[in-house]
Amino acid sequence: MHPDGTDSRPGTGAAPAGTDWDTRPETPGSAADAAAIRAITLAAFPTAEEAGIVEALRADADAWIDGLSLLARTPDGTPVGYALLTRCHVDGHPALTLGPCAVLPSHQRTGAGSAAVRAALDAARAQGEKLVLVLGHPEYYPRFGFARASRFGIRAPIEVPDEAMMALPLGPHAHPVPSGVIRWPAAFGI
Repeated sequence: MHPDGTDSRPGTGAAPAGTDWDTRPETPGSAADAAAIRAITLAAFPTAEEAGIVEALRADADAWIDGLSLLARTPDGTPVGYALLTRCHVDGHPALTLGPCAVLPSHQRTGAGSAAVRAALDAARAQGEKLVLVLGHPEYYPRFGFARASRFGIRAPIEVPDEAMMALPLGPHAHPVPSGVIRWPAAFGI
């Protein structure tokens, strides 16, 4: 779910038999990747708001991190799913926010969204990131390890249901998780 409450739930469920989701990062500067991501987000949401958020985040050097914009593709290479992690902060400490996430309607509930999210989280771990936040469906994101952010003393700057604001510490548990108020990138309008 986007911080304004808009649904950003990627496809759920297992991939159909024989489906092997290939994931890869968005290629920096690739017009084809940007167009595919725009098409996915436009198809997945009722308005163009999320597509605009992705484009604004891509243009925000303080929020965008190369390698954390991930596509899920069919075996023939067609992009059908998307997950994005960008820089946010918790009480001044760097963290990541997950979203927008989207899947073409024709591929929802096939595992494409889960594949994109897992690939994004793996990429964040590989880059040494320590914390990911998501404002989303409390029935969906716990499968990736997310738990209520309030458990860590993390809260949104706006009123959101406690169960929808979630956090996922990455890496060893020796790293302290910062507590405080989330500051999302400007593109989210919060």
